[in-house]
Amino acid sequence: MARRRERYGDLYEGDFGLSGLTARVCASPDPRPDLPAVLRLAVDVAGECEGEGAVELGNDLALLRGSGVGEDSLRAVWLATVDGRFDPADHGLGMGDWLERLAEHHPPRVRAETGGWGGGTRPEADEGRLRREVVAEIRTAGAEAQQVPTGFPGRALESLATESDADLALRLLLRVLKARGVPVGKQQFDRLMALDERLAYPGPLVYDGLTVRWPPVDPDRRDSEGDFGLTALATRFAGPWHALTPGEVLDGAVADDEAGQTPGSAAAVLLRDALRLLESPVPTGTITAVWDAASERGYDIERAGGDGRDWLRTVAAACRDHLARVAPAYEPRTVPAGSELADAVLDLLRESAPEFARGTVSPHDRPLTGPEAAEAVARVVADVDPDLGFRLLVRLLSVLAVPLPEERYARFRALGARFGLGARHVSEALERLVRRG
Repeated sequence: MARRRERYGDLYEGDFGLSGLTARVCASPDPRPDLPAVLRLAVDVAGECEGEGAVELGNDLALLRGSGVGEDSLRAVWLATVDGRFDPADHGLGMGDWLERLAEHHPPRVRAETGGWGGGTRPEADEGRLRREVVAEIRTAGAEAQQVPTGFPGRALESLATESDADLALRLLLRVLKARGVPVGKQQFDRLMALDERLAYPGPLVYDGLTVRWPPVDPDRRDSEGDFGLTALATRFAGPWHALTPGEVLDGAVADDEAGQTPGSAAAVLLRDALRLLESPVPTGTITAVWDAASERGYDIERAGGDGRDWLRTVAAACRDHLARVAPAYEPRTVPAGSELADAVLDLLRESAPEFARGTVSPHDRPLTGPEAAEAVARVVADVDPDLGFRLLVRLLSVLAVPLPEERYARFRALGARFGLGARHVSEALERLVRRG
């Protein structure tokens, strides 16, 4: 039986199919659920996404039952994925009997054509390549498991990958890692997330509950795909209405690590931005102006009774509090910013000056003219940090919707790459502004 792939992330929020069932067994409040309880959990899995979960569960079971994987291997994998909490043998069932019992209630099904869930195309995978990659990850995890008493079923998982279905073997591998607390290194985590993306899994399927050996927090390590730091915080405040208080918005930004980042990374890069501005010689009015421009005055710090430096002290305190909780070993250090790319940033800023002259930030409420905002950004580039200044320039172009010739947009992307910005950083902000042809 061949697996028909779907954009699983459009269907489910987390794990699904047989691996989703093992996750529910592990999460059961009863440490030793009985047979009827586990069968009810299977019904819950099948009922996900208005009954679409039955397709993946039924197909997973059919793939296992139709494979040449032996009884002992199936049993070893099952017990490891549920951390030994439900053993079919305790109920007089071999693994073949147990899978047959499940399959009686959840037979294989073909999903009706929907035109593509979520509007995307279905993922395609070279099955041979996928099997090789999954087997490699099983072996890497097995080497890690030797360091802890886990009873890692490496050979059994490899048998599933090669004789049944690599997609299912990958999901069951992840369940074993989580159930048995086997840590994975950052490089393996990144590879698992790349497989997640290729197979269109929901992101939490990999990272929820996984123990990762993260490298130390390092604000110099650029592993964010999109915006970060002060400009990402300011973007959260853009717009005329917010359901959250400024403190709640700040707390959300401070804790907003991406899936592949060491916990505390978002706070560390935001803290560095804040400290570089706080300790710089630029006037407080300049700091206030760049904040007003980047946030579109969505949070007017002067109207709230403060100024740019007052706000940055609040930001820095929130970052330190969060880092003390999630990365207590991290010691923030103010490292002087490099200046070698400052001229390149200022050149791009000057080329956009005519468009800035026609723009206004917050035109209907205490307007800030484009030239005033641009001058404040230039001061940050020249006197504080070209990297932060470049991010502020990209943000200002987006706020003022400055049209960009293709050639200048290409230079923005090239300069972003030299700063080590993520692949989406510049494109998400500026691509919509490019004038084609």
